[in-house]
Amino acid sequence: METPQTNGKQTFMQRNSYSIKAMVIGFLVLVLLIPTAMIMGLISEREHLQTDATKEVSSKWANEQTITGPVLVVPYTELNEKKELIRKQACFLPDKLNINGQLAPEIRKRGIYEVAVYSSQLQLSGAFTPPDPAALNIPATSFLWDEAYLSIGITDMRGITNQLQVLWNGQPYVCNPGTPAVDLLGNGVQTRIPLSAMVANSDTASFSINLGLKGSGLIYFSPVGKTTRVNINAPWANPSFDGSVLPEKRDITAKGFTASWQVLHLNRNFPQSWSVGDKYDITDADFGVKLFLPVDGYAKSMRAVKYAILIIGLTFLLFYFIELLQHHSVHPLQYILIGVALCIFYTLLIALAEQLNFNLAYIIATLLTLSLVTAYAASVFRKAGTTLAVGGTLLTLYGFIYVIIQSEDQALLMGSLGLFIILAIVMYFSRKIRWNTLGGNIAYDQNANA
Repeated sequence: METPQTNGKQTFMQRNSYSIKAMVIGFLVLVLLIPTAMIMGLISEREHLQTDATKEVSSKWANEQTITGPVLVVPYTELNEKKELIRKQACFLPDKLNINGQLAPEIRKRGIYEVAVYSSQLQLSGAFTPPDPAALNIPATSFLWDEAYLSIGITDMRGITNQLQVLWNGQPYVCNPGTPAVDLLGNGVQTRIPLSAMVANSDTASFSINLGLKGSGLIYFSPVGKTTRVNINAPWANPSFDGSVLPEKRDITAKGFTASWQVLHLNRNFPQSWSVGDKYDITDADFGVKLFLPVDGYAKSMRAVKYAILIIGLTFLLFYFIELLQHHSVHPLQYILIGVALCIFYTLLIALAEQLNFNLAYIIATLLTLSLVTAYAASVFRKAGTTLAVGGTLLTLYGFIYVIIQSEDQALLMGSLGLFIILAIVMYFSRKIRWNTLGGNIAYDQNANA
């Protein structure tokens, strides 16, 4: 018998129960974006900890290194506006610069984080042609040739492991810390080189320097030679060539790499000689190699979290369709529990990726989350076929996200095609529902395929 309140008719809530349920589910999806945003913050925090660990190890070993030079710094005198004799400096770069070296990489750990450091043995050699004062419009008599310095810029002096000396035309000259052109080279070493005989006889001078140097992460070189050639090899299978110039030749194997660069003075934006008062950035054309650590768990985890709304939204949509097709109501609290389980997947992924390979961490986190949600779906629907559908759908979704994460170059294309296919599947199954009957007895359209 009908109650007086309803008079045989359905209330507004009854007529629109599934529409209201859909809005509630949509609201829950948006609410669950809050923990995913918190997870992104967690990833950023862990990345900062990794950066701090790298800085701490580097501060005790030696930081990233850039080798600039050698550069001839020659003082000269001129009269200022007050007719006072003042000293200035002119810089002259080598005609040829050859750098041959070998890196000996090591892995240092700070907690759970790994840092790549290296020791190196480098040989710098080449030749200087006699400095040409006319190129600078400075009288040759103004130069103090016997007070010239040969300077080499080295970013972190703590990395020097041997007593440096320069062989100049076969004569040894011991290096001392500091550079006369601080604004140009920053940190570095220098030694005084008498140039009077070289200039008087217009002789070309050769030089050779053996440099033992420690550093962290990467090593750069400044192409100060009119022709600069650099050859580097190391037993490191994951080099990342960086800077303004890529190597002309490189050979990378599982046992290590070799790389060769050649840079001409035409490939950079500074001349072979200038007065120190002129502003040139001779590090603008730096190039080198980074000892890349294939630990990209945080970057891949961040990319995975960006697809969280897809996983949560499609999972909720699947449960909603099951409600409509099987007349089985799922409580909003149950949706929340499922959503929380899907969010915990990402914290599991981050924690496991810090300890294991990212691919293995993703598989373990997927299996754990899949087992939890599938088992919960079995307790909710109590149908083997429905449970298998939920598990299979989640496995497909996580597999789809994994493929996108791994395919950086094709991620947009694969993601777009995948979303299109998912939308097509949703539209196909949604046409089996007779939407005009929702709120009353839900009818399944048996003739939907007709």
